[in-house]
Amino acid sequence: MLLVAALACATSPALASEKKEAKVEVGQYVDLSPVALPIVVRGQLVNYVFVYVRINLTTGANSVKLREKEPYFRDALVRAGHRTPFTKADDYMVVDVGRLTSTLQREAVAIAGPGMVRSVVVTSQAPKRRTGVPTPRAAPA
Repeated sequence: MLLVAALACATSPALASEKKEAKVEVGQYVDLSPVALPIVVRGQLVNYVFVYVRINLTTGANSVKLREKEPYFRDALVRAGHRTPFTKADDYMVVDVGRLTSTLQREAVAIAGPGMVRSVVVTSQAPKRRTGVPTPRAAPA
């Protein structure tokens, strides 16, 4: 009986630490599913770039409710990327991150509401084609 009591005392701190670990708060962000954005040069589709985007939320935002709106954020990104492609003039293997983040920031605020979106970050991007893509023209001097 003493052995059982000793084991119970020894395992109770471990159980308490497991409960504390389970209460770790989930980050205030929404990760979008990967999106393929077109790279268009002089009216011709030359590549697709798969982008991984994270929308960082403010501390007052309801992350659970906004994660449910992930398809709306993704749809806004796809529509914007096809309306005016985020093509960089000097590299057809990546998107113009500055234009993408500013455009999606504006769209995300419209979807989530004012004061809910802190920032938009492109976490990763990968081109569909790495070869056979035209070389960007040099800028006129």
